[in-house]
Amino acid sequence: MDNDQYFSKHKLIAISYMFLYLTACTQTSPEGAGADWATYLGHPSSNQYSTLDQINRENVSQLELAWTYMTGDSANYQTNNLIVDGWLYTATPNSRVVALDGATGKELWTFDPSKVHESLADGDQRGLMYWHDGESGRILTMKGNRLFALNAKSGELIASFGENGSIHLGEEMDVPGKPNVTLNTPGQIYKDMFIIGANVGEDLPGAVRAFDIRTGKRKWIFHTLPRPGEFGSDTWPENYLENTGGASDWSGLAIDIPRGIVYLSTETAGPDFYGGNRYGENLFANSLIALDANTGKRLWHHQLVHHDLWDLDIPQPPTLLTVKHEGKEVDIVAVGTKMGLLFVYDRLTGEPLWPIEERPRAASKIDEIQTWPTQPFPTKPAPLMRQEYTEDDFSNISPRAQQISKEVFSQSGNYGGYPPPSTDQTIMFPGYDGGMEWGGAAADPEGILYVNVNEIPWFYQMVPTQKADGSALPFGEKQYLIHCASCHGSDRKGNPTGGFPSLESISKRLDKEVVMQVIKKGGGRMPAFDQVSQARREAIISFLFNEETAVSSKNERDDKAPPYVFRGFQRWQDDEGYPAIKPPWGTLNAVDLNTGTIKWKVPLGEYEELTKRGIPVTGTENYGGPVVTAGGLLFIAATSDSKIRAFDTENGEILWEYELPSDGHATPSVYAVNGKQYIAISVGGSKMKPHPGGAVMVFSLPD
Repeated sequence: MDNDQYFSKHKLIAISYMFLYLTACTQTSPEGAGADWATYLGHPSSNQYSTLDQINRENVSQLELAWTYMTGDSANYQTNNLIVDGWLYTATPNSRVVALDGATGKELWTFDPSKVHESLADGDQRGLMYWHDGESGRILTMKGNRLFALNAKSGELIASFGENGSIHLGEEMDVPGKPNVTLNTPGQIYKDMFIIGANVGEDLPGAVRAFDIRTGKRKWIFHTLPRPGEFGSDTWPENYLENTGGASDWSGLAIDIPRGIVYLSTETAGPDFYGGNRYGENLFANSLIALDANTGKRLWHHQLVHHDLWDLDIPQPPTLLTVKHEGKEVDIVAVGTKMGLLFVYDRLTGEPLWPIEERPRAASKIDEIQTWPTQPFPTKPAPLMRQEYTEDDFSNISPRAQQISKEVFSQSGNYGGYPPPSTDQTIMFPGYDGGMEWGGAAADPEGILYVNVNEIPWFYQMVPTQKADGSALPFGEKQYLIHCASCHGSDRKGNPTGGFPSLESISKRLDKEVVMQVIKKGGGRMPAFDQVSQARREAIISFLFNEETAVSSKNERDDKAPPYVFRGFQRWQDDEGYPAIKPPWGTLNAVDLNTGTIKWKVPLGEYEELTKRGIPVTGTENYGGPVVTAGGLLFIAATSDSKIRAFDTENGEILWEYELPSDGHATPSVYAVNGKQYIAISVGGSKMKPHPGGAVMVFSLPD
């Protein structure tokens, strides 16, 4: 190549990069939702920001209930509602889709997936997807293992999409057959594609896929659990696909539309707690991943938990925003963890804005399970919650609560968010439900990120799947421990406050046929176990109904059963039912990502009975996220005191609150119809107390 050719080639490359840079960096207005809230969490960037300012600090105290729509369903209601051209679209607690007049709440149409495909399992659904081509719009919704495409104006199925209007979510996973794959969090739209994660079983490899929005045909797939020979497969042991699954994206994603980059946040690999057959870093589990949105090609990644043995999924979608870092504007991606940590990266290069340190963690106390020697910790921002339960954290709401804290702590001890696997009971703090949770984080154009956090202690313990003398357990008991104990407990007592009912004396409440259907098809927080063989399901039922089962089964090989399983999710509470730790138990945080500093932190939620006892506001456990507006306001429900509140974004002061009929465990939506601004929240159901409901409640200023 002569000099002229050399310089011409590199001049062309430089011009191309400059064009891409200028195109990507040109912004005519802040990224966020306007009159429409047409995307899950408001915008493809998942920034939960509204440019509307009609409701502001000066007048928010006048906010009043504009209308209520009762869905008629009664269960957990976690939908972040969509609003397009004055129509509000919601997915009810039973995954019916309803279109409403956004100004009045008048029902326009409704669609019930169960009338198209019978026996689809109910599950938590957090939103919908909307797309239009300039002429007509489509709503994409999910129930069980199917995804449906509807005409946005009529609610009718679009027959040209998939198989008469729907696709099976288990197809096109690059695995044999059609496994039971579901989707609780909607994806995002990019060009003529919708990009989604998946909810998969612990034995099914996860993936992120893009589909043609007109036809439902798959356009690309990225294996979040790499196949042999793919990048990341060397972080797994030999024959790893025989013993693991998961590593999927259930918590949502964000897209940089100008650059064509999609950002994913993934869960742990399966089994969640026993990792004896998958020792290694286990890419791409517990990772933030950047992909080319056009092709699915990996651009960069960072793993935020190595070889997860504690169910520390990345619980929320990444958030895209712009900050001023060291005197320059930088487009960044931030994501929070269950440990209350915020990881912040340059959106284009993947370089961390502040150093990340690998710090040593405690070694396992069980020979068959190895822990990874280090875990990553960002040096900025500071953790948004305490990182270890210490003597200074004993509950102080009563002398009895303090004594309980002291006694249990002396027996259990604490190692922070990465306790070593042990057959002894250990305090798990930070806990399984955060830190941060699935409601997401909000961000404004000034580079401030707002996020709610839980500070609830839990217990961690591994249980052997054989008797103390080394002999085998009865087949049914062992299958229960393997498949059910992580949620319902090895003692069958469950965790009702966490949505996992007790299975004690189940024979007095339900018959075997009903229990079999629930095990097979799932429902609520429970996934379908249709991939578990009929013989194993029958053995579990025999155990639950206190019937003797054989030590082994003639038709079932049991040699892959793990030697240890998780005892089950259990919050640590005092004898009054409050968290056994010094408050705060839930907080709302404003983090300045220009500097990596915490701007303010306030308790989120209140137990009025404790306030009346003279105890400062404690905050409560919270599920659902915030939205922030150009009016200087942050709206959030989420708490267990069934209130929605408006906070001043400058200092965290509460400017307005309203008591809901049940908990609002959803992220609100902000929109406008005919120039009038509204706030919508889905209300109903609770992970923490039995207050079912199912209403859309909408607020506005008086006329």
